[in-house]
Amino acid sequence: MQLPERWIAHLDMDAFYASVELLRYPQLKGQAVVIGGRRADAPQQLEDGSWRYAKLRDYTGRGVVTTSTYAARDLGVFSAMGLMKAALRAPDAVLLPADFDSYRKYSRLFKAAVAEVAPVIEDRGIDEIYIDLTDVPGVRDAVGHDPLGGVKAVAREIKNSVSRATGLTCSIGITPNKLLSKIASELDKPDGISVLTMDDLPTRVWPLAVRKINGIGPKAGDRLVKLGLETVGDIAAADPRWLIEQFGDSYGAWLHNASHGRDHRAVVTHSEPVSVSRETTFERDLSARHDKALLGQIMDELCERLAGDLARKRYAGKTVGIKLRFEGFVTVTRDQTLKIPVTSAADIRQAVGLCLKRVKFDKRLRLMGVRIGNLVHASEVPPPTAAIERVKEPQRENLSLF
Repeated sequence: MQLPERWIAHLDMDAFYASVELLRYPQLKGQAVVIGGRRADAPQQLEDGSWRYAKLRDYTGRGVVTTSTYAARDLGVFSAMGLMKAALRAPDAVLLPADFDSYRKYSRLFKAAVAEVAPVIEDRGIDEIYIDLTDVPGVRDAVGHDPLGGVKAVAREIKNSVSRATGLTCSIGITPNKLLSKIASELDKPDGISVLTMDDLPTRVWPLAVRKINGIGPKAGDRLVKLGLETVGDIAAADPRWLIEQFGDSYGAWLHNASHGRDHRAVVTHSEPVSVSRETTFERDLSARHDKALLGQIMDELCERLAGDLARKRYAGKTVGIKLRFEGFVTVTRDQTLKIPVTSAADIRQAVGLCLKRVKFDKRLRLMGVRIGNLVHASEVPPPTAAIERVKEPQRENLSLF
């Protein structure tokens, strides 16, 4: 076997949010647990030391599933599903509120543990990373008669390091490139290791559904199936010129290359965020007229949380934007670009107010969000001054956003 020039790993934490919650409530291991409830759904410890848990059957509202345990997934409950729809499939599932502070803590822990073994890491989110293993010592060593024994041993070392640091499991896919490794990390979940070479494409990748390729979304997937291409192998067997005719020069050529496992992207060890945002979906539709005070309070909280995110990440931004989703799923966005970067909740709220003045509130609201972009490092921000033209800094209690 000829080993590839590169060994790229994709590490995906197993049911990450749910697994972190099970560290807190180990008695729920093996049960159907859904993350996505409200603070009111938090477990209550009774006088006898036992716990009372909220059940999915009792939930009412418009919340969605953040994640679920594998036992809940076996019942058909998956991320982004409405909680009330999920309740129809798993009414007895335990419902827990999300705790993002804990998830961020464990995210930092598992990434630090991986870096001790393999330091070339591309951060892809709170629960997944790419790792360049090419130059990790021992990765190209054979173990017995297994030419892949060295890379498998490195993968086990990474998994053990993550487990010691967090008590959590992860799944790792290792292939010659990022595209294939993303696919491979899903092949043996949970707590699995999948090592593939290009020789494994016909048996391990081509039989998979087209949507298993990261980059083929719902619309493209549906269109491929309508054209008779149901598996990755079907795409690989298609004439590349026909794919270009159907999907255009760029995407058609990419489909051909992706189906043959070709991907030359490097592992990017650092990238600057484009923007930072916060949003929330309401339990019921709210009226800008009758629920004015509540909407103002919610937006104040979003701005405070966004300012906190900026402080933690040490960024400031010049463009503040809002996102409003009205009944009927009509989404409206507005942006306001400022003269200088801002970081404070007060400055963000002031810009939000200017954005809101350009919106017609003739329907009830179901979602509201705030975003800040055009980011710079906080060290580049000049001394505090009025970020927006105004006579006097508004007091929070006097700031009417609606």
